[in-house]
Amino acid sequence: MIIKNLFAREILDSRGYPTIEVDIKLCNGIIGRASVPSGASTGKLEALELRDEDQKRYFGKGVLNAINAVNNIIAKEIIGIEITDQSLIDYTLITLDGTKNKSKLGANAILAVSLASAKAAATNLSIPLYRYLGGTCAKVMPVPLINVINGGLHADNKLDFQEFMILPIGAKTFNEALRMSAEVFHSLRDIIKKKNYNANVGDEGGFAPDIEKSEEALNLIIMAIESVGYSTLNDFKLGLDIAASTFYKNKVYKFENRELTSDELSQYYCDLVAKYPIISIEDPISEEDYNGWKLLTAKLGDKVQLVGDDLFVTNCELISRGIKEKMANAVLIKPNQIGTLTETFNAIKMAHMNGYKAIISHRSGETEDTTISHIAVASNCGQIKAGSLSRSERLVKYNELIRIESLLGKSAQYEFY
Repeated sequence: MIIKNLFAREILDSRGYPTIEVDIKLCNGIIGRASVPSGASTGKLEALELRDEDQKRYFGKGVLNAINAVNNIIAKEIIGIEITDQSLIDYTLITLDGTKNKSKLGANAILAVSLASAKAAATNLSIPLYRYLGGTCAKVMPVPLINVINGGLHADNKLDFQEFMILPIGAKTFNEALRMSAEVFHSLRDIIKKKNYNANVGDEGGFAPDIEKSEEALNLIIMAIESVGYSTLNDFKLGLDIAASTFYKNKVYKFENRELTSDELSQYYCDLVAKYPIISIEDPISEEDYNGWKLLTAKLGDKVQLVGDDLFVTNCELISRGIKEKMANAVLIKPNQIGTLTETFNAIKMAHMNGYKAIISHRSGETEDTTISHIAVASNCGQIKAGSLSRSERLVKYNELIRIESLLGKSAQYEFY
């Protein structure tokens, strides 16, 4: 079935800023629809998110230029292509843009078309998107890295670290993992209130109490886990997203009234891991500090998951360099960092082939689109970041995974690898 028409529109993301949504219509009337998120903490080498220059509309954050790219440039080349030829669709988009960072048409415009194509193809074949993308081997339900306390650029508090997460590694199913995590989440809210902290939430739905020290946040989370009868031995582990690039300047890391070198920061993480049940640390080192990454990987790489986000930005060229130079041991996968579904799966494949873990991730400025839930299962990556257990743009991803697990039935697998 061939593509008959494309149409792009401007919608609002979870922050109330514009983003792009694309409908792809097939000759039989079937429509695939996709929308694209936006990040606050972004890597310098991410593919370009095309925004308008008109400061009178949304303070220059409008996406009318990206919409124009879809409706008047991309449509002419995509209409008439067989919808199941995803690689041809994506190659056409990449070639049509012709730049290294998708700066001509915008990664947001390109990704919306790429994702909408896959959705239309799956609907046309009357199969779920995860099955269309992953085939009959798609059956691993991802362990969620659930953000329960926000800091950094995602909250208006004094925490320098961006995310404090719980990983329900002791659950037997995804559904059970979500229940356990929700119980901890609500318990954490009660504990925060009892300590007279503000229980409002940040960009990704985690609580944003006005505390300063990372260890205080970790202690609150452990209290919440234990208060509902779980343990950090068998039921939950902890994860961090440091976003170290946000406080790295002049080769020094400045946070919590500290000024540390790469070596000192690496030792700080070693001490933190020795003290707390932390098994995953994302962006612990700045994307520009390659020596720091090598040092930390040598020290902690055999003990915890060291996740490169800003370091890799879902880019195979950068992932390849990280593998060769032994930086990190896991890759965060964000489709809008690279621009097409094909490139996204190439990044996952490269990670897996080289013994690196892959974690599918949302962005802080999200939409109701659930594609990343399907990518997580389709790729059998085993992990997903979709935010906290509040705010509908986060919950829609988790609820979709509940539906997928139900469809998989007894073939569904849930385990932290």
